[in-house]
Amino acid sequence: MFSPFLPAFIINPNDMKRVLIITYYWPPSGGGGVMRWLKMSKYLPEFGWQPVIYTPENPDPSVKDDSLLKEIHPSTEILKTPIWEPYDIYRKLTGKKKSDSFKAGYISEASRGNWKDKISVFLRGNLLIPDPRVFWVTPSVRFLREYLRQNPVDLMITTGPPHSMHLIGLNLKRHFDIPWLADFRDPWTEIDFYHRLKLTSWADRRHRALEKKVLTAADIVTTVSPYLKQTTEKLAGRRVDVIYNGFDPEDFQFEKVREDGLFTISHYGAFNRDRNPSSLWKALQTLKENSPDFARLLRIQLIGQTDESILREIRECNLEENLRLEGHLPHTEGLRILSGSQVLLLPLNDAPNVRGILPGKMYEYIALKRPILAIGPSDGDFAEILLSTHSGITCDFTDTGKMADTLNQWFKAFLEGELSGDSSGYDRFSRRTLAHQIISLPFA
Repeated sequence: MFSPFLPAFIINPNDMKRVLIITYYWPPSGGGGVMRWLKMSKYLPEFGWQPVIYTPENPDPSVKDDSLLKEIHPSTEILKTPIWEPYDIYRKLTGKKKSDSFKAGYISEASRGNWKDKISVFLRGNLLIPDPRVFWVTPSVRFLREYLRQNPVDLMITTGPPHSMHLIGLNLKRHFDIPWLADFRDPWTEIDFYHRLKLTSWADRRHRALEKKVLTAADIVTTVSPYLKQTTEKLAGRRVDVIYNGFDPEDFQFEKVREDGLFTISHYGAFNRDRNPSSLWKALQTLKENSPDFARLLRIQLIGQTDESILREIRECNLEENLRLEGHLPHTEGLRILSGSQVLLLPLNDAPNVRGILPGKMYEYIALKRPILAIGPSDGDFAEILLSTHSGITCDFTDTGKMADTLNQWFKAFLEGELSGDSSGYDRFSRRTLAHQIISLPFA
């Protein structure tokens, strides 16, 4: 029987190097935060590295996805310790139920909520530095110091956010001469919601001082886009390497959904308020009003958590009858449903650092070979990748006319049976290739 874990070449287990990966996100937690290092660790053994994962025993994730458990390589050693997070206090303060999970983007939404929400954001930014997982730092350092004395590793990787993971690495680096890679999937003080934390000048200085310590002490710093490389190098005064996110070809070994004759525009994953493409809904409303065929055949398919403000705008633009909502789905099932779409929607946050945002879903969109409609600045890193892979078109946030023209052209091609994706040169974003890039970095 085929095994997804057969190595590209046989490596003696005794010759394997060991890499400690400190991550908050790990299955059965789901969502975008878990994928980068779950997939890296899946392929690292092919290149002679055994992953040792350190992760919380009882995290408070926004979504769960038990299907990801099967992605864990059998050689992976997993270490877990309890974590205390102050989210129950937040739930009591804001009147939320104990069962309510925290949606991605909750800071941006809470900062514009009622007075209780705003107080909680102030406390989160000014007392919980760098984030609510900070209470896990000290017990983790204590546990890992004891573990590493008896079980040496050849490399240590911390991945954030949450950036408390980097503070664990910073403390361990003081006690062990282990090469340390600090991986910034998203920025720290340059992240899009940082300005919404309502920071005092003291808290802002504290965030920046800790960030600088991590950037200075780590042997290697990685991030996910050329723009973030530039901004991080400016903060750190040192070299930063880019290791992109990507796609796993083994996630696409499914029977494609049979197309149903509808012109389906799909979005996959958390759809937060800050990504609401208001101009797109207006463009779709105009197309619907001007074309009975478009009105009849249009379907807007949203898979995953969708903010209520987005649904409200869709209703206000008379698009509700065209809307199909799917809740959170197992990862590969979500991709399978996406495969039956005509257009894949990639809206970005309208934020200062948007040029450096490369959503993880983008790489999977490209691999699906369906036309991608991206909404964001045309000089962003994501726009360059879409252009170089011939995968889609980028429209500025407010360019309703270009959105309508693009979708109208694609709709006409769809009616004639000629709409197809033209993705090319995207193999460089495969998870196996990226895992090899990570262990090829010049560790001290």
